[in-house]
Amino acid sequence: MEDIRKHFTYKEKLIFEKSQVGKKGISFTDPLPNYKLPKNKRENFEDIPSLSENEVVRHFVRLSNVNFSVDTGFYPLGSCTMKYNPKINEKISLFDTFVNSHPYLDEDFVQGNLKLMYLLQDALSEITGLSGVTLQPAAGAHGEFTGMQIIKAYHEDHNTGKDTVLIPDTAHGTNPASAAMAGLKVKSIKVSEKGFLEIDDLKDKIDENTAALMVTNPNTIGIFEEQLIEISELLHKKGALLYGDGANLNALMGIAKAKDLGIDVMHINLHKTFSTPHGGGGPGAGPVVVSDKLKEYLPVPVVEYKNNRYFLNYDYPKTIGKVKDFYGHFGVMVKALVYIMSLGGEGLKKVSETAVLNANYIREKLKDYYELPFSTPSMHEVVFNDEKQQKYGISTMDIAKGLIDKGFHPPTVYFPLVVKAAIMIEPTETESKESLDTFIDAMIEISKEAEKNPEKLHNAPSNTIVNRLDEVKAARHPVLKYSSTDSQDN
Repeated sequence: MEDIRKHFTYKEKLIFEKSQVGKKGISFTDPLPNYKLPKNKRENFEDIPSLSENEVVRHFVRLSNVNFSVDTGFYPLGSCTMKYNPKINEKISLFDTFVNSHPYLDEDFVQGNLKLMYLLQDALSEITGLSGVTLQPAAGAHGEFTGMQIIKAYHEDHNTGKDTVLIPDTAHGTNPASAAMAGLKVKSIKVSEKGFLEIDDLKDKIDENTAALMVTNPNTIGIFEEQLIEISELLHKKGALLYGDGANLNALMGIAKAKDLGIDVMHINLHKTFSTPHGGGGPGAGPVVVSDKLKEYLPVPVVEYKNNRYFLNYDYPKTIGKVKDFYGHFGVMVKALVYIMSLGGEGLKKVSETAVLNANYIREKLKDYYELPFSTPSMHEVVFNDEKQQKYGISTMDIAKGLIDKGFHPPTVYFPLVVKAAIMIEPTETESKESLDTFIDAMIEISKEAEKNPEKLHNAPSNTIVNRLDEVKAARHPVLKYSSTDSQDN
Protein backbone atom coordinates (compact mmCIF):
# COMPACT_ATOMS: atom_id res chain seq x y z
CA MET A 1 0.00 0.00 0.00
CA GLU A 2 1.25 3.48 -0.84
CA ASP A 3 2.92 5.14 2.17
CA ILE A 4 1.08 8.41 2.76
CA ARG A 5 1.83 8.63 6.47
CA LYS A 6 5.27 10.21 6.61
CA HIS A 7 4.01 13.71 7.39
CA PHE A 8 2.41 12.46 10.60
CA THR A 9 5.57 11.14 12.22
CA TYR A 10 7.31 14.42 13.02
CA LYS A 11 6.71 15.15 16.71
CA GLU A 12 6.50 18.94 16.65
CA LYS A 13 6.85 20.56 20.06
CA LEU A 14 4.58 23.34 21.26
CA ILE A 15 5.89 26.76 20.31
CA PHE A 16 6.14 27.56 24.03
CA GLU A 17 8.40 24.54 24.52
CA LYS A 18 10.68 25.66 21.68
CA SER A 19 11.13 29.14 23.19
CA GLN A 20 14.54 30.35 24.39
CA VAL A 21 15.17 33.57 26.26
CA GLY A 22 16.93 36.19 24.14
CA LYS A 23 15.79 35.00 20.73
CA LYS A 24 14.01 37.54 18.50
CA GLY A 25 12.07 37.26 15.33
CA ILE A 26 12.59 40.81 14.12
CA SER A 27 14.84 43.78 14.76
CA PHE A 28 13.82 47.46 14.54
CA THR A 29 16.33 50.21 13.77
CA ASP A 30 14.26 52.82 15.62
CA PRO A 31 12.51 52.26 18.94
CA LEU A 32 8.78 51.70 18.70
CA PRO A 33 6.52 54.44 20.08
CA ASN A 34 4.86 53.76 23.39
CA TYR A 35 1.70 51.78 22.82
CA LYS A 36 -0.92 51.10 25.43
CA LEU A 37 -2.81 47.86 24.98
CA PRO A 38 -6.62 48.07 24.92
CA LYS A 39 -8.46 46.89 27.97
CA ASN A 40 -9.05 43.13 28.28
CA LYS A 41 -5.93 42.45 26.18
CA ARG A 42 -2.84 40.59 27.36
CA GLU A 43 -0.71 42.75 29.68
CA ASN A 44 1.86 40.19 30.82
CA PHE A 45 4.39 39.35 28.09
CA GLU A 46 6.59 37.11 30.21
CA ASP A 47 5.10 33.91 28.79
CA ILE A 48 5.19 35.01 25.15
CA PRO A 49 7.52 32.56 23.32
CA SER A 50 10.84 33.89 21.99
CA LEU A 51 12.02 32.41 18.69
CA SER A 52 13.77 33.45 15.52
CA GLU A 53 11.71 34.17 12.41
CA ASN A 54 12.67 30.98 10.58
CA GLU A 55 11.80 28.88 13.65
CA VAL A 56 8.36 30.47 13.80
CA VAL A 57 7.77 29.96 10.07
CA ARG A 58 8.93 26.35 10.14
CA HIS A 59 6.83 25.59 13.21
CA PHE A 60 3.57 26.72 11.64
CA VAL A 61 4.36 25.23 8.22
CA ARG A 62 5.03 21.87 9.90
CA LEU A 63 1.73 22.13 11.76
CA SER A 64 -0.06 22.89 8.50
CA ASN A 65 1.48 19.78 6.99
CA VAL A 66 -0.13 17.51 9.57
CA ASN A 67 -3.61 18.84 8.88
CA PHE A 68 -6.05 16.67 6.99
CA SER A 69 -7.47 18.35 3.91
CA VAL A 70 -8.93 17.49 0.51
CA ASP A 71 -5.66 18.76 -0.99
CA THR A 72 -3.55 16.20 0.87
CA GLY A 73 -5.73 13.11 0.78
CA PHE A 74 -9.04 11.29 0.68
CA TYR A 75 -11.63 12.88 2.99
CA PRO A 76 -14.43 10.26 3.21
CA LEU A 77 -16.88 12.04 5.53
CA GLY A 78 -20.31 10.63 4.75
CA SER A 79 -23.14 13.15 4.33
CA CYS A 80 -20.68 16.05 4.13
CA THR A 81 -19.55 15.67 0.48
CA MET A 82 -15.99 16.82 1.23
CA LYS A 83 -14.64 16.66 -2.30
CA TYR A 84 -11.67 18.19 -4.06
CA ASN A 85 -12.60 21.39 -5.88
CA PRO A 86 -10.84 22.84 -8.94
CA LYS A 87 -8.49 25.68 -8.05
CA ILE A 88 -9.53 27.67 -11.13
CA ASN A 89 -12.91 28.24 -9.45
CA GLU A 90 -11.18 29.76 -6.42
CA LYS A 91 -9.02 31.94 -8.66
CA ILE A 92 -11.97 33.33 -10.61
CA SER A 93 -13.88 34.11 -7.42
CA LEU A 94 -10.94 36.33 -6.39
CA PHE A 95 -11.05 38.56 -9.48
CA ASP A 96 -10.88 42.22 -8.44
CA THR A 97 -14.19 42.93 -10.14
CA PHE A 98 -15.88 40.41 -7.81
CA VAL A 99 -13.95 40.95 -4.60
CA ASN A 100 -13.98 44.74 -4.67
CA SER A 101 -17.58 45.36 -5.74
CA HIS A 102 -19.68 46.57 -2.81
CA PRO A 103 -23.29 45.40 -2.39
CA TYR A 104 -24.41 48.99 -1.83
CA LEU A 105 -23.29 50.04 -5.30
CA ASP A 106 -26.01 51.20 -7.65
CA GLU A 107 -27.42 48.41 -9.82
CA ASP A 108 -26.04 50.06 -12.96
CA PHE A 109 -22.49 49.54 -11.67
CA VAL A 110 -22.89 45.82 -10.88
CA GLN A 111 -24.71 44.52 -13.93
CA GLY A 112 -22.08 41.81 -14.37
CA ASN A 113 -22.51 40.60 -10.80
CA LEU A 114 -26.28 40.60 -11.10
CA LYS A 115 -26.04 38.70 -14.36
CA LEU A 116 -23.87 36.09 -12.64
CA MET A 117 -26.48 35.68 -9.91
CA TYR A 118 -29.27 35.53 -12.48
CA LEU A 119 -27.44 32.84 -14.46
CA LEU A 120 -26.88 30.82 -11.27
CA GLN A 121 -30.57 31.09 -10.40
CA ASP A 122 -31.40 29.88 -13.90
CA ALA A 123 -28.93 26.98 -13.65
CA LEU A 124 -30.28 25.80 -10.29
CA SER A 125 -33.81 26.05 -11.68
CA GLU A 126 -32.81 23.91 -14.67
CA ILE A 127 -31.06 21.30 -12.47
CA THR A 128 -34.06 20.92 -10.13
CA GLY A 129 -36.95 21.79 -12.43
CA LEU A 130 -38.29 24.28 -9.86
CA SER A 131 -38.85 27.80 -11.17
CA GLY A 132 -38.43 30.08 -8.12
CA VAL A 133 -34.96 30.64 -6.65
CA THR A 134 -33.47 32.64 -3.79
CA LEU A 135 -29.70 32.82 -3.32
CA GLN A 136 -29.83 34.49 0.10
CA PRO A 137 -29.51 31.65 2.64
CA ALA A 138 -26.04 31.35 4.13
CA ALA A 139 -25.79 27.54 4.31
CA GLY A 140 -27.77 24.31 4.37
CA ALA A 141 -29.57 24.61 7.71
CA HIS A 142 -30.30 28.26 6.94
CA GLY A 143 -31.81 27.09 3.65
CA GLU A 144 -33.94 24.59 5.55
CA PHE A 145 -35.15 27.35 7.87
CA THR A 146 -35.96 29.55 4.86
CA GLY A 147 -37.88 26.72 3.21
CA MET A 148 -39.85 26.09 6.37
CA GLN A 149 -40.69 29.80 6.62
CA ILE A 150 -41.98 29.69 3.04
CA ILE A 151 -44.13 26.64 3.81
CA LYS A 152 -45.46 28.30 6.95
CA ALA A 153 -46.28 31.50 5.02
CA TYR A 154 -48.11 29.49 2.35
CA HIS A 155 -50.35 27.75 4.88
CA GLU A 156 -51.01 30.96 6.80
CA ASP A 157 -51.90 32.75 3.57
CA HIS A 158 -54.37 29.99 2.68
CA ASN A 159 -55.73 29.72 6.24
CA THR A 160 -55.21 25.96 6.33
CA GLY A 161 -54.34 25.83 10.02
CA LYS A 162 -51.63 23.27 9.23
CA ASP A 163 -48.68 23.53 11.61
CA THR A 164 -46.95 20.12 11.78
CA VAL A 165 -43.96 18.82 9.82
CA LEU A 166 -43.29 15.09 9.46
CA ILE A 167 -39.61 14.11 9.40
CA PRO A 168 -38.21 10.60 8.78
CA ASP A 169 -35.55 9.21 11.11
CA THR A 170 -33.24 9.09 8.06
CA ALA A 171 -33.37 12.88 7.60
CA HIS A 172 -30.41 15.15 8.20
CA GLY A 173 -30.06 16.09 11.85
CA THR A 174 -30.79 19.78 11.30
CA ASN A 175 -34.23 19.15 9.78
CA PRO A 176 -36.22 18.97 13.05
CA ALA A 177 -34.44 22.03 14.44
CA SER A 178 -35.13 24.06 11.30
CA ALA A 179 -38.83 23.23 11.41
CA ALA A 180 -39.07 24.00 15.12
CA MET A 181 -37.24 27.32 14.72
CA ALA A 182 -39.78 28.28 12.08
CA GLY A 183 -42.52 27.80 14.68
CA LEU A 184 -43.77 24.46 13.38
CA LYS A 185 -44.41 21.23 15.30
CA VAL A 186 -42.44 18.09 14.48
CA LYS A 187 -43.39 14.39 14.27
CA SER A 188 -40.97 11.62 13.33
CA ILE A 189 -41.56 8.90 10.74
CA LYS A 190 -40.08 5.42 11.15
CA VAL A 191 -37.63 3.73 8.79
CA SER A 192 -38.34 0.36 7.19
CA GLU A 193 -36.04 -2.66 7.35
CA LYS A 194 -34.83 -1.80 3.86
CA GLY A 195 -33.87 1.75 4.83
CA PHE A 196 -36.79 3.54 3.20
CA LEU A 197 -39.19 5.96 4.80
CA GLU A 198 -41.93 3.75 6.30
CA ILE A 199 -44.88 4.71 4.13
CA ASP A 200 -47.48 2.98 6.33
CA ASP A 201 -46.29 5.02 9.32
CA LEU A 202 -46.48 8.12 7.15
CA LYS A 203 -50.08 7.34 6.18
CA ASP A 204 -51.00 6.87 9.84
CA LYS A 205 -49.52 10.25 10.84
CA ILE A 206 -50.73 12.47 7.99
CA ASP A 207 -53.74 14.42 9.21
CA GLU A 208 -55.43 17.81 8.87
CA ASN A 209 -52.53 19.45 10.75
CA THR A 210 -49.77 18.18 8.43
CA ALA A 211 -48.10 21.12 6.72
CA ALA A 212 -45.27 19.23 5.05
CA LEU A 213 -42.96 16.26 4.98
CA MET A 214 -39.22 16.94 5.02
CA VAL A 215 -37.34 14.19 3.22
CA THR A 216 -33.65 13.80 2.44
CA ASN A 217 -33.19 11.98 -0.85
CA PRO A 218 -30.98 10.02 -1.12
CA ASN A 219 -31.43 9.68 2.62
CA THR A 220 -28.68 9.63 5.24
CA ILE A 221 -28.27 5.88 4.81
CA GLY A 222 -27.38 6.60 1.18
CA ILE A 223 -30.57 5.03 -0.16
CA PHE A 224 -32.87 6.51 -2.81
CA GLU A 225 -36.48 6.88 -1.65
CA GLU A 226 -38.13 4.85 -4.42
CA GLN A 227 -41.70 5.70 -3.35
CA LEU A 228 -41.20 9.45 -3.37
CA ILE A 229 -43.64 10.18 -6.20
CA GLU A 230 -46.36 8.16 -4.45
CA ILE A 231 -45.53 9.97 -1.21
CA SER A 232 -45.76 13.40 -2.85
CA GLU A 233 -49.14 12.58 -4.34
CA LEU A 234 -50.35 11.40 -0.94
CA LEU A 235 -49.24 14.67 0.67
CA HIS A 236 -50.70 16.89 -2.02
CA LYS A 237 -54.09 15.19 -1.75
CA LYS A 238 -54.07 16.16 1.93
CA GLY A 239 -53.10 19.75 1.13
CA ALA A 240 -49.57 19.27 2.50
CA LEU A 241 -46.27 20.11 0.81
CA LEU A 242 -43.10 18.09 0.19
CA TYR A 243 -39.78 19.58 1.27
CA GLY A 244 -36.65 18.08 -0.26
CA ASP A 245 -33.37 18.32 1.62
CA GLY A 246 -30.95 18.85 -1.28
CA ALA A 247 -27.74 18.23 0.66
CA ASN A 248 -27.24 14.95 -1.25
CA LEU A 249 -27.83 16.46 -4.68
CA ASN A 250 -24.38 15.21 -5.65
CA ALA A 251 -26.07 11.86 -6.36
CA LEU A 252 -28.90 13.12 -8.57
CA MET A 253 -27.66 15.88 -10.90
CA GLY A 254 -28.78 15.24 -14.47
CA ILE A 255 -30.53 12.04 -13.39
CA ALA A 256 -33.62 13.05 -11.38
CA LYS A 257 -35.20 16.49 -11.01
CA ALA A 258 -36.87 17.61 -7.81
CA LYS A 259 -39.97 18.76 -9.67
CA ASP A 260 -40.43 15.35 -11.31
CA LEU A 261 -40.31 13.74 -7.85
CA GLY A 262 -43.13 16.00 -6.63
CA ILE A 263 -40.97 18.22 -4.43
CA ASP A 264 -42.32 21.73 -3.71
CA VAL A 265 -39.34 23.25 -1.87
CA MET A 266 -35.68 22.29 -1.80
CA HIS A 267 -32.50 23.82 -0.43
CA ILE A 268 -29.19 23.23 -2.19
CA ASN A 269 -25.79 23.18 -0.49
CA LEU A 270 -23.60 25.03 -2.98
CA HIS A 271 -20.61 24.41 -0.72
CA LYS A 272 -21.10 20.64 -0.94
CA THR A 273 -22.19 19.95 -4.50
CA PHE A 274 -20.95 22.98 -6.42
CA SER A 275 -17.32 23.66 -5.64
CA THR A 276 -16.60 25.37 -2.36
CA PRO A 277 -14.35 23.62 0.17
CA HIS A 278 -16.19 23.68 3.46
CA GLY A 279 -15.67 22.78 7.06
CA GLY A 280 -14.89 24.67 10.23
CA GLY A 281 -18.05 26.71 9.88
CA GLY A 282 -17.83 27.98 6.34
CA PRO A 283 -17.93 29.31 3.76
CA GLY A 284 -21.31 28.12 2.63
CA ALA A 285 -24.45 28.93 0.69
CA GLY A 286 -27.89 27.31 0.76
CA PRO A 287 -30.09 28.60 -2.07
CA VAL A 288 -33.73 27.55 -1.99
CA VAL A 289 -35.75 26.57 -5.05
CA VAL A 290 -39.55 26.45 -5.04
CA SER A 291 -42.47 25.51 -7.27
CA ASP A 292 -44.61 28.11 -9.05
CA LYS A 293 -47.22 28.31 -6.29
CA LEU A 294 -44.58 29.26 -3.70
CA LYS A 295 -42.61 31.88 -5.67
CA GLU A 296 -44.52 34.83 -4.20
CA TYR A 297 -43.25 33.95 -0.69
CA LEU A 298 -39.54 34.01 -1.59
CA PRO A 299 -37.18 36.27 0.38
CA VAL A 300 -36.50 39.61 -1.29
CA PRO A 301 -34.84 40.79 -3.33
CA VAL A 302 -34.78 38.34 -6.23
CA VAL A 303 -32.49 39.01 -9.20
CA GLU A 304 -34.59 39.48 -12.34
CA TYR A 305 -34.11 40.64 -15.93
CA LYS A 306 -36.28 43.08 -17.85
CA ASN A 307 -35.79 45.64 -20.61
CA ASN A 308 -32.21 44.53 -21.23
CA ARG A 309 -31.25 45.15 -17.59
CA TYR A 310 -30.67 43.05 -14.47
CA PHE A 311 -32.22 44.35 -11.26
CA LEU A 312 -33.11 43.45 -7.67
CA ASN A 313 -36.85 42.99 -7.37
CA TYR A 314 -38.31 43.80 -3.95
CA ASP A 315 -41.90 43.79 -5.19
CA TYR A 316 -43.05 40.53 -3.58
CA PRO A 317 -46.00 41.51 -1.34
CA LYS A 318 -46.19 38.07 0.31
CA THR A 319 -42.47 37.65 0.85
CA ILE A 320 -41.19 36.15 4.09
CA GLY A 321 -38.72 39.06 4.11
CA LYS A 322 -34.96 39.09 4.12
CA VAL A 323 -33.15 36.11 5.65
CA LYS A 324 -29.58 37.32 5.10
CA ASP A 325 -27.83 40.67 5.00
CA PHE A 326 -27.28 41.92 1.46
CA TYR A 327 -27.93 39.13 -1.09
CA GLY A 328 -26.15 36.03 0.21
CA HIS A 329 -22.57 34.77 -0.01
CA PHE A 330 -21.55 36.11 -3.39
CA GLY A 331 -18.09 34.52 -3.50
CA VAL A 332 -19.60 31.07 -3.15
CA MET A 333 -22.02 31.86 -5.97
CA VAL A 334 -19.13 32.69 -8.30
CA LYS A 335 -17.46 29.34 -7.68
CA ALA A 336 -20.73 27.48 -8.12
CA LEU A 337 -21.50 29.06 -11.48
CA VAL A 338 -17.96 28.48 -12.75
CA TYR A 339 -18.28 24.83 -11.72
CA ILE A 340 -21.65 24.40 -13.44
CA MET A 341 -20.62 26.18 -16.65
CA SER A 342 -17.32 24.30 -16.81
CA LEU A 343 -19.04 20.92 -16.69
CA GLY A 344 -22.33 21.56 -18.47
CA GLY A 345 -25.35 19.30 -18.21
CA GLU A 346 -23.62 16.10 -19.30
CA GLY A 347 -20.67 16.84 -17.04
CA LEU A 348 -22.89 17.27 -14.00
CA LYS A 349 -24.61 14.00 -14.79
CA LYS A 350 -21.21 12.32 -15.01
CA VAL A 351 -20.33 13.76 -11.58
CA SER A 352 -23.33 12.02 -10.03
CA GLU A 353 -22.80 8.77 -11.90
CA THR A 354 -19.16 8.63 -10.78
CA ALA A 355 -20.01 9.49 -7.17
CA VAL A 356 -22.51 6.62 -7.08
CA LEU A 357 -20.07 4.26 -8.80
CA ASN A 358 -17.30 5.07 -6.32
CA ALA A 359 -19.54 4.47 -3.31
CA ASN A 360 -20.70 1.14 -4.65
CA TYR A 361 -17.13 0.12 -5.46
CA ILE A 362 -16.18 0.65 -1.80
CA ARG A 363 -19.33 -1.17 -0.71
CA GLU A 364 -18.54 -4.20 -2.84
CA LYS A 365 -14.89 -4.36 -1.74
CA LEU A 366 -15.62 -4.02 2.00
CA LYS A 367 -18.92 -5.88 2.43
CA ASP A 368 -17.13 -9.09 3.49
CA TYR A 369 -15.11 -7.25 6.15
CA TYR A 370 -17.71 -4.86 7.64
CA GLU A 371 -21.38 -5.33 8.36
CA LEU A 372 -23.91 -3.79 5.96
CA PRO A 373 -27.03 -3.01 8.03
CA PHE A 374 -29.15 -2.50 4.91
CA SER A 375 -29.07 -4.69 1.80
CA THR A 376 -30.78 -2.02 -0.33
CA PRO A 377 -28.44 -0.67 -3.06
CA SER A 378 -26.45 2.42 -2.14
CA MET A 379 -26.28 5.72 -3.96
CA HIS A 380 -23.43 8.19 -3.33
CA GLU A 381 -22.52 6.95 0.15
CA VAL A 382 -22.47 3.63 1.97
CA VAL A 383 -23.05 2.87 5.65
CA PHE A 384 -21.35 0.01 7.49
CA ASN A 385 -21.12 -0.73 11.22
CA ASP A 386 -18.77 -2.51 13.63
CA GLU A 387 -20.82 -5.66 14.25
CA LYS A 388 -18.14 -7.98 12.80
CA GLN A 389 -15.41 -6.33 14.86
CA GLN A 390 -17.33 -6.23 18.13
CA LYS A 391 -16.57 -9.89 18.86
CA TYR A 392 -12.91 -8.87 19.15
CA GLY A 393 -13.72 -5.92 21.38
CA ILE A 394 -13.17 -3.38 18.57
CA SER A 395 -15.60 -0.51 18.13
CA THR A 396 -16.37 1.98 15.39
CA MET A 397 -14.28 4.53 17.30
CA ASP A 398 -11.27 2.16 17.25
CA ILE A 399 -11.68 1.72 13.50
CA ALA A 400 -11.81 5.47 12.98
CA LYS A 401 -8.68 6.03 15.08
CA GLY A 402 -6.91 3.23 13.23
CA LEU A 403 -7.58 4.97 9.92
CA ILE A 404 -5.77 8.07 11.19
CA ASP A 405 -2.62 5.98 11.67
CA LYS A 406 -2.93 4.91 8.05
CA GLY A 407 -3.06 8.48 6.81
CA PHE A 408 -6.80 8.91 6.27
CA HIS A 409 -9.32 11.22 7.81
CA PRO A 410 -11.96 8.94 9.35
CA PRO A 411 -15.40 8.73 7.76
CA THR A 412 -18.47 9.97 9.59
CA VAL A 413 -19.09 7.75 12.63
CA TYR A 414 -22.12 7.08 14.83
CA PHE A 415 -24.38 8.84 12.31
CA PRO A 416 -27.06 8.33 11.10
CA LEU A 417 -28.57 7.37 14.44
CA VAL A 418 -30.80 4.71 12.87
CA VAL A 419 -27.65 2.61 12.38
CA LYS A 420 -25.96 1.50 15.59
CA ALA A 421 -22.24 2.39 15.57
CA ALA A 422 -22.44 3.60 11.97
CA ILE A 423 -19.44 4.02 9.66
CA MET A 424 -20.64 6.34 6.90
CA ILE A 425 -18.39 6.65 3.83
CA GLU A 426 -18.83 9.09 0.94
CA PRO A 427 -16.00 8.95 -1.62
CA THR A 428 -17.43 11.61 -3.99
CA GLU A 429 -16.60 11.65 -7.69
CA THR A 430 -13.15 13.23 -7.36
CA GLU A 431 -11.30 10.19 -6.02
CA SER A 432 -9.40 7.96 -8.45
CA LYS A 433 -9.54 4.18 -8.37
CA GLU A 434 -5.98 4.19 -6.99
CA SER A 435 -7.05 6.45 -4.14
CA LEU A 436 -10.08 4.30 -3.36
CA ASP A 437 -7.99 1.12 -3.46
CA THR A 438 -5.53 2.59 -0.95
CA PHE A 439 -8.40 3.42 1.39
CA ILE A 440 -9.98 -0.01 0.89
CA ASP A 441 -6.65 -1.72 1.67
CA ALA A 442 -6.39 0.33 4.88
CA MET A 443 -9.90 -0.67 5.94
CA ILE A 444 -9.14 -4.35 5.25
CA GLU A 445 -5.89 -4.09 7.23
CA ILE A 446 -7.85 -2.69 10.17
CA SER A 447 -10.38 -5.51 9.94
CA LYS A 448 -7.54 -8.04 10.18
CA GLU A 449 -5.86 -6.11 13.01
CA ALA A 450 -9.13 -6.24 14.95
CA GLU A 451 -8.81 -10.02 15.05
CA LYS A 452 -5.04 -10.44 15.41
CA ASN A 453 -3.89 -7.34 17.29
CA PRO A 454 -6.87 -5.51 18.83
CA GLU A 455 -4.65 -3.70 21.34
CA LYS A 456 -3.02 -1.80 18.47
CA LEU A 457 -6.40 -0.36 17.53
CA HIS A 458 -7.29 0.38 21.14
CA ASN A 459 -4.16 2.56 21.30
CA ALA A 460 -4.54 4.19 17.88
CA PRO A 461 -3.58 6.65 16.64
CA SER A 462 0.11 6.24 17.47
CA ASN A 463 1.73 7.89 14.42
CA THR A 464 0.34 11.34 15.09
CA ILE A 465 1.68 14.30 17.03
CA VAL A 466 -1.19 13.89 19.51
CA ASN A 467 -2.24 10.35 20.33
CA ARG A 468 -5.69 9.19 21.40
CA LEU A 469 -7.43 11.79 23.51
CA ASP A 470 -9.88 11.37 26.34
CA GLU A 471 -12.75 12.87 24.37
CA VAL A 472 -15.19 12.92 27.28
CA LYS A 473 -12.69 14.78 29.47
CA ALA A 474 -11.84 17.13 26.61
CA ALA A 475 -15.52 18.02 26.18
CA ARG A 476 -16.24 18.46 29.88
CA HIS A 477 -12.98 20.08 30.98
CA PRO A 478 -11.50 21.87 27.95
CA VAL A 479 -8.12 23.57 28.34
CA LEU A 480 -8.24 26.52 25.98
CA LYS A 481 -4.87 28.16 26.63
CA TYR A 482 -1.32 27.10 27.34
CA SER A 483 0.27 27.38 30.77
CA SER A 484 3.68 26.15 31.82
CA THR A 485 2.11 24.57 34.93
CA ASP A 486 -0.29 22.48 32.82
CA SER A 487 2.59 21.43 30.61
CA GLN A 488 4.59 20.18 33.58
CA ASP A 489 1.58 18.37 35.03
CA ASN A 490 1.06 16.53 31.73
